Amino acid sequence: MSASAKVFVTLAPKMAVVFVGFLIAGMGMPVLPIHVSQDLGFGTFVIGLITGSQFCSSLMTRLWAGDFADRKGPKKAVIVGLSLAAVAGGFYFASLTSLGNPALSASILVLGRGVLGAGESLIITGSVAWGLATVGPQHSGKVIAWIGTAMFGALAAGAPLGSALFAIEGFAAIAAATIFLPIVMAVLVAPLAPVPGRSTASASRLSVIKAVWLPGLGSAFASLGYGSILAFSSLLFLHRDWADGWLAVTCFATALVTSRILLGHIPDRLGGPITALVFAIVEVIGLITMGLTTYSAIALVGAALVGFGYSLVFPAFGIAVVKAAPPESRGMAMGLYSACLDIALALCGPALGFVGDVAGLPAIFTTTGLLVSLSTIVAVLIMKRA
Repeated sequence: MSASAKVFVTLAPKMAVVFVGFLIAGMGMPVLPIHVSQDLGFGTFVIGLITGSQFCSSLMTRLWAGDFADRKGPKKAVIVGLSLAAVAGGFYFASLTSLGNPALSASILVLGRGVLGAGESLIITGSVAWGLATVGPQHSGKVIAWIGTAMFGALAAGAPLGSALFAIEGFAAIAAATIFLPIVMAVLVAPLAPVPGRSTASASRLSVIKAVWLPGLGSAFASLGYGSILAFSSLLFLHRDWADGWLAVTCFATALVTSRILLGHIPDRLGGPITALVFAIVEVIGLITMGLTTYSAIALVGAALVGFGYSLVFPAFGIAVVKAAPPESRGMAMGLYSACLDIALALCGPALGFVGDVAGLPAIFTTTGLLVSLSTIVAVLIMKRA
């Protein structure tokens, strides 16, 4: 068995955990707004409050989740995360018992989504820390790329699965799946050998922040391309009178997943900063292409280039984090690094939306391309610092 195959086999259980954890999130995305609107009778503000509570919780617990994985061991973090996901399903069921009191039902949903966000933080951070501990930091690029691929694949698969379950049995089916799937996964990973938590005192949070802030800044700039595709690509197609705007997201995701599967070893071989520099340039080209072209086929090629470029920028900057962070605090460092993505996605919607209002929808993508190009400067700074 080749070295890459051995790494894949070792990482497969961690990828499965992440897939299940984010499959649950993906199932709820398309149906929760429908449930809150049709069954509870609320408008978009409450829908946004309920859905947003998960992302806020995930962001707020990233650092804690990483520290928990360092102290208690990453396997325990994963098990606790899966348990919290199942508890979130229990809150979903509890909300259904209060349909006669929509305000109470919505409040319970906010709590459930918040618990799910904390569970996701433990699942993704614990899985990455577990992978790094079992295959070694020399394979950190593969760990981040392949586990990230499981996350993206789960989000993509969760939407149609959630819609199908909702059509059959309504929101109760989503609640049942949210309880059942993480429990099954927790049982499956329970026999796996744990990795002990740190036996020495943790590094100061200031030292972890110093290790993360520059690669995190580069990742945040690069992630704006991802955010613009998710939020505005379908609107660009509508603005241009092009059909099938959903294809832009599909082209982006397909290129991203394919690149991470086939080229996930590149950051480990070439080094994180040089990989980030090259692939960020590809992402910039894709974004500017989308903003300037008047042909839908070329826009789809641009979306694929954005996915191909972004695919390795995030793990490439992640390698810089792993190398700079104190070994006993890698979980905390990766949690903080992931939070940079959360912050970028939270800010890009309103900021780029304002650009679109002022200068038109195509300007969103050219502006994003310019912002993403700043990540190349960060990559050069990291190379000089090394």
